[in-house]
Amino acid sequence: MEAAILILTLLFVAFVVLGVYVGVRTVRAAKRGVDRTIVQARRSVEDTALRAKSYGQPGVAGELAQLRLALRTSMRATQDALNAGVAEDASLRESLGLFERLSVHGRELDEDLKRLEREPDRATVATLLPGLKERTERITHSAESLRWAARDRARRFADDDLAALNAQIDVEAGALRHWTTDGPAADGDGRGPRQSGPARQAPGGAERDRSGPAGTDVPQALTRPDPGAAGGRYPWQKSARPETTN
Repeated sequence: MEAAILILTLLFVAFVVLGVYVGVRTVRAAKRGVDRTIVQARRSVEDTALRAKSYGQPGVAGELAQLRLALRTSMRATQDALNAGVAEDASLRESLGLFERLSVHGRELDEDLKRLEREPDRATVATLLPGLKERTERITHSAESLRWAARDRARRFADDDLAALNAQIDVEAGALRHWTTDGPAADGDGRGPRQSGPARQAPGGAERDRSGPAGTDVPQALTRPDPGAAGGRYPWQKSARPETTN
């Protein structure tokens, strides 16, 4: 009896601990989701404000807003491209590491530009604009180089894969058409001379000859593929119509 009570107590404690663990993980995941949503919302608000300043405010304030907007847009696009590509191409990890180092300089520049937006001495800020523009162009140029290199690499791999696939399809298409000519020389796919089709068993027990009128070989009927055999569907696939009976 005491052993049964002890086992039940241990099971209860284990279930409580498991429930607390699952609850903590759920709360943390929800908190991370809320944090990401807040960060994205803050970025959207800041980008909208920068666009409004770049188009609506002339002079130094508008130029500072344009520099910040160009910097943030280029860095974000490069980060998205590298994060999307590294999942399929592990060699992009080194590029992603270089981008992280570049992001440090980008954040420092963005902070400098943000402080200068609040600087009341516009004359002094105007003298700093050429250097700020040069820093922005250097950072955005490096980011764009990484981004376009990653895209060119992905497109090259896709082109090579498509070329290999086209070659395989051409070979398969030629093999599928092997019945169109007669004689052993017609089979150039390495399958050897083609034999005449065997006689089929008729329903009454007699064999039915598959030879044509002039003794030529009649090809076997091609087997239609089952549309439902494929595991997935593509946008260009149409749903098979259900058969209706009267």
